[in-house]
Amino acid sequence: MAKNNGRSKAASFFSDGFFFVGGGLVAFLLVWALWSFFALSPSPTPTPTPTFSTSSFSAAVPESCDGGVSGPNLRYDPPEKSFYDDPKLSYTIDTPPVKNWDEKRREWLKQHPSFAAGADRRILLVTGSQPTPCKNPIGDYLLLKLFKNKVDYCRRHGIDIFYNNVLLHPKMFSFWAKTPTVKAAMLAHPEAEWIWWVDSDAAFTDMDFELPLEKYNHHNMVIHGWSHLIYEKQSWTSINAGVFLIRNSQWAMDFMDTWARMGPQSPEYDKWGEIQKSTFKDKIFPESDDQSGLVYLLLKDKDKWGDKIYLESGYYFEGYWMEIVGNFENITERYKQVEAAEGRLRRRHAEKVSEGYVPVWEEHLKEAGYGRGSWRRPFITHFTGCQPCSGDHNQMYSGQTCFDAMQKALIFADNQVLRSYGYVHPDLLDPSTVVPLPFDYPAS
Repeated sequence: MAKNNGRSKAASFFSDGFFFVGGGLVAFLLVWALWSFFALSPSPTPTPTPTFSTSSFSAAVPESCDGGVSGPNLRYDPPEKSFYDDPKLSYTIDTPPVKNWDEKRREWLKQHPSFAAGADRRILLVTGSQPTPCKNPIGDYLLLKLFKNKVDYCRRHGIDIFYNNVLLHPKMFSFWAKTPTVKAAMLAHPEAEWIWWVDSDAAFTDMDFELPLEKYNHHNMVIHGWSHLIYEKQSWTSINAGVFLIRNSQWAMDFMDTWARMGPQSPEYDKWGEIQKSTFKDKIFPESDDQSGLVYLLLKDKDKWGDKIYLESGYYFEGYWMEIVGNFENITERYKQVEAAEGRLRRRHAEKVSEGYVPVWEEHLKEAGYGRGSWRRPFITHFTGCQPCSGDHNQMYSGQTCFDAMQKALIFADNQVLRSYGYVHPDLLDPSTVVPLPFDYPAS
C-alpha cells in the first residue's frame, strides 16, 4: 500500500487550481507593469562620451560613481602623437641625449588629464638585483624579503614600484647598473614627478614616515650626505649613492648622462678612476665608481649640479645599519609605551587608512629626535658592506652578523605591517612565529 502523504484529492485539486489562477494573475500584472513603464517613460538620452581638455594640467578629471575624483585612467591613451612616436627616441644611456623632456612630459600629461591630480607628488620607486641566482646560498631568500619590504611600504603609501633584474647596459655592472635603469624609468613613467632609487640591500624600517617633498621644492635631487665632508674633507664617503630621489626632468636627464660617462662602458673609464683616486685621498681602490663620481660632480661643478642637489642629513634618508640595528628593541618598547597611553593609536583600522594616524604619532614623537641617539624609528636602514647576494661582505664583520641584523630590521618593519592584520612577531630574530594581538593592544 502506498504511504498516505496527508493530502486528499479534493485538497490537491483546490490547491493546484489556486496556484494556476494565482500564477496567471501574477504574469498579467508583470506584463502590464512593463508595458506601462515603456509607454510612459521618455526615450533615454544617450550618455555622451567624456571629452578632455588639453589646455592645461588642471583639465577636468572624470568623476567616479560616488561623485569623487577617480584615479588615473589606465585604459585611455589618445591617438594623438606623443614623444613615444618619435623613432629617434632611445631608452639607452649611451645614445644621443633626450632633449626638451620637461615640455614632452607636460604635453603627455595634457593628453592624459586623469593623471594630472597629484602629479607633482607622484613617485616611482625603482630597485633591482642581478639577473642570475645569488652566489650566497641565502642571498635570494634575503633579496626576496628585502623586496617584500619595499612592496609593503609602497602599498601603504600608494607608490608604484619597478623591480629590475636585468642589466640594461651589459657593461654597466654592479653599482653602475642604476644609471641606465633610472633613465629608462623616467621615460617609461612621464606621469611620475620623482624617481626614487633604493638599493636592494636597503630596508624601510619606518612604515609610516613619508618623504617631506615640500622640503625639496627647489631641488632636483636628494641624497644622504654632509656638506663639510664634501667641500672641506673631500671624502668619497661624504654621501651614499645607494638611495636617492631625483626629479623626472630635463636636469635629471642631463645629470644621468653626465654621471654615466664615468662608468665602465665609457672609453674614459680608466681616466675617471685616476681622477677620482687623486681627488679623494681616502679612496683606496682605483676603479671609477658611482659614488665618487657623484661627489666629484658636486665638488667640481657646484653651480650646475650641486645647487640643485639637497644633502639630507636631518633624518635617516638612509642610515648605516651598524649604528641602527642595536636600538630596535628599545624603539619598540618606547612606541608601545606611547600606544599604551594613547587610545587613538590602539584603535584597529584598515591598512589603507594608516596614513591618517601619522599626525597622532607625530604629537608624541616631537621629542624623539631624528638620527643617531633618537628613539624614533629610522626611515631606511641600509646594509652597506653586507653584500647579501654575493656574500662578499666587509671583513670588519661576519656574515652571520649581517644576516642577524637584516632579520631584525626586516621583522621590525614587518611588525608594523602585520599590526593591520592582527598579528605580530614576538621575537625579532624569529621570522616564522607570529602571535595574534588582543583587542586594545597594548593597553590590555
